[in-house]
Amino acid sequence: MAKLTKKQKAVLTKYDKLKEYSLEDAAALVKELNYAKFDASVDIDVRLGVDPRKADQMVRGVVALPHGTGKDVRVLVLCSPDKVAEAKEAGAEHVGLDDYIQKISDGWVDIDVIITMPTVMAKVGKLGRVLGPRGLMPNPKSGTVTMDVGKAVKEVKQGKIDFKVDKSGIIHTSIGKVSFSPDKLTDNVREVLLTIAKLKPASSKGTYFKSINISSTMSPGIKVDKTSIAGL
Repeated sequence: MAKLTKKQKAVLTKYDKLKEYSLEDAAALVKELNYAKFDASVDIDVRLGVDPRKADQMVRGVVALPHGTGKDVRVLVLCSPDKVAEAKEAGAEHVGLDDYIQKISDGWVDIDVIITMPTVMAKVGKLGRVLGPRGLMPNPKSGTVTMDVGKAVKEVKQGKIDFKVDKSGIIHTSIGKVSFSPDKLTDNVREVLLTIAKLKPASSKGTYFKSINISSTMSPGIKVDKTSIAGL
């Protein structure tokens, strides 16, 4: 077992790992527990009472974070020539079609989000084996397959994210940076959780929100008391 560093030991004295904190207190604490020298990401892990193996209990959605993610999202738009100018004007770093499809086939995946059009999905679909495992495959449900590519690029740049429950029944996503104020982190977390609440499958029985934890890249997880969040 690896030995804890002095910084890690100091962090562990500042909170109770078994306690459930209010969302407001957890948002303030995650900043205090961070000891990274860079602007670390703040993530949320939500364990749901669903069985992802059943199609009718798959929880997936999109949410526009009120304060964005704090990340510089690199966007590739795979589109027809008539949409190239629109995509570039909206802020996409990479725009094209056949040339980028070939680059991806050759192993290039230096992007965070891919947006495309229904009319070219036949070509993009061939990249499923490369993009699928990396969570980069465009999907109409997440708003990344659309004719309005300019709007889609702007929304992603402004903090629109998509999430999906994994095979363990957990949704994991970034909700900001440690440089965010506690109020901004709280707003972003609340927006994610209320969106997940609206997506509760009708076939899901028992407790829906089993546990909620937030953490920074280099901090331990902080348990959040779901009763502190109105609407859950």
